[in-house]
Formats: sequence, structure tokens, C-alpha cells
Amino acid sequence: MLRQIKPRNARSKRAVDKKAPKAIENPKTALILRGTTCSQITQDALTDLYQLRIPLAKKFTKKNDIHPFEDPSSLEFFSEKNDASILLFGSTSKKRPHAITGIRTFGHKILDMIELYLDPTTFRTLAQFKNKKCAVGLKPLIVFSGTPFEGPVSNEYTLAKSFFTDFFKGEPSDKIDVEGLQYIISISARDSVDGEEGKPKIHLRVYLVKTKRSGGKLPRVEVEEMGPRMDFRVGRVKEADESMMKEALKRAKSSAERPKKNVSTDIMGDKLGRIHIGKQDLKELQTRKMKGLKRSRDIQESEDELEIDVMSDAEEAPIKAKKVKKA
Repeated sequence: MLRQIKPRNARSKRAVDKKAPKAIENPKTALILRGTTCSQITQDALTDLYQLRIPLAKKFTKKNDIHPFEDPSSLEFFSEKNDASILLFGSTSKKRPHAITGIRTFGHKILDMIELYLDPTTFRTLAQFKNKKCAVGLKPLIVFSGTPFEGPVSNEYTLAKSFFTDFFKGEPSDKIDVEGLQYIISISARDSVDGEEGKPKIHLRVYLVKTKRSGGKLPRVEVEEMGPRMDFRVGRVKEADESMMKEALKRAKSSAERPKKNVSTDIMGDKLGRIHIGKQDLKELQTRKMKGLKRSRDIQESEDELEIDVMSDAEEAPIKAKKVKKA
């Protein structure tokens, strides 16, 4: 049995209701953390990712003695305390330099994790690109390029695709203004080559969308790199438990009326229905039961006719015999 928290006042009741499961969940909050040893390059990368996630993000600057793959209890505590379901943890060690670990939680328990190693030689921060930046809080266009992201079997690249989609998608919305589509996040990975050591890198690029006059009705669209620029090598991976993932993907039953099958409405507002029937056997067709159509009556009439024919033949036989005798 789960312990039920009974609120003592209206304030605690609002806090309990805020954390309760909902049919439509709140937008996911991302929490940015750093370990006891974290290089300046890793800190800059975390800051840039935090800038792209604002306002649905929180960033802590204090050092935390956390080892995600050994003991994730501290991450679960931070997730529950800050109501954050996505976490980014940066750390640096001799064995794993410039590591950024992406963590997702369900019910404030670790769902899955992926560790990415940042390449310091190709890394460029957001501030190093001296151009215009996009507005804060806008939804990006996300593009995944490369066959590693399209594998039918779950692997580290499909997990990276799922994590980056959750991290960048922002707040859900029914309608989107075209003016709000100001930047593109491109994540690509090339195919592995035979004889190549290591796995293909994941390349993250951010481009600013610009519209210019084209002389026609539709504008000419150009893109310009806005930053940051990051290249990752895939490290350790913790796959989600099958039962836990199944529970996380459940959706609440909606109270709205379900659309009826094979029923549609035309442009005039008339309701049209389509009926699918199998091949009919007319011999087994159910009709009105009339006395004249009964099978037993037909049999009786045929028997009576047969008796009449037999009797007529018997009467005609002696007449023919008498005629023969006179002749």
C-alpha cells in the first residue's frame, strides 16, 4: 500500500494536487547539475544547453558528489525536490573526460540514462557566434539525420534521439505561429564504416532561420549557424526497464466521445454510414412464412398429383384392352 499524504491546510493541498498524476501532464522541467570535478568546457556546454531550454530549466552551480551509474539516489532526490523529470549532469575524469549524462525519470525514479563525451576540439559556444540570436521560449524545429537514429532495434542512438526530443520539444501547443519558427536544431550521425574504430559521433548544430525577399509571394528562406556547436561520442547507457517504460507510456482514457467507425458527414451536413456485409446465400434468406410457400405443402401437393397420375393410368389400361379384343 502506498502512503497517502493527508494535507493539513489549503497550501499543502495545492502542493499535493500539483504533484498528482494528470491526464495532460505539465511541461517537463530540466535540471542542470555538475559534479565535484567538471571542466570549464563542460560547464560552458551545460550553460548553452540551459540557454536553449529556458524558461523550462533550472541550473545549479554548486558541486555535487554524484555518480549516476553507481548510485542514482541523489538524482532521484533532486528530481523530486525540484519537480524535474529531465536532468543533465556534467562531470570530468581522466577515464571519462567532458562527460554530459542525460537522465530521464518517471515518478521521480530513474527511467533511462545516456552518457555523451563532448569533443573539446570542435566545441563552439553560443557566444562565439557573433550574430543575432532567437527569442527566449520559442519552439525549435528538430531534424534528425542518419540511419543510426532509425534502427528498428533500440540502441544508444535511438535512446539519444528520444532524449534530445524530450529535452528540446518544450511546452506542447495546438497552434503554432509561423513567426515563432526562428531556429532549427540539427542532430546527425553518419553510418559506421567497416574497419573504423569506435562508434559514429553525434553532431549537434543550431541554425537561425532567416526570411528574405524573393520577388514573389513566398519568401526565400536561408539558415545561419547560431551556436552552440557540439560533437559527442556515445558512452555508457542504461536502458529503461520494460515494465517501467510500459507504465510511463500509458495514456489516460479520455472522456470525449470516440468517433464511430464507418460513419461520416458530407459537406451538406448529412450523416452517411457504410455497411460491410458478406456474400449472401439466397437459399437461406429469411422470408415471410406463408402457407403457400411452406416446403411440406409442396411435398404433399406433389404426392397427390402422383396418386392421380397412377389412378388415371390404371383406369385407361382396361379400356385399351377391350378395344384390342373387339378388333
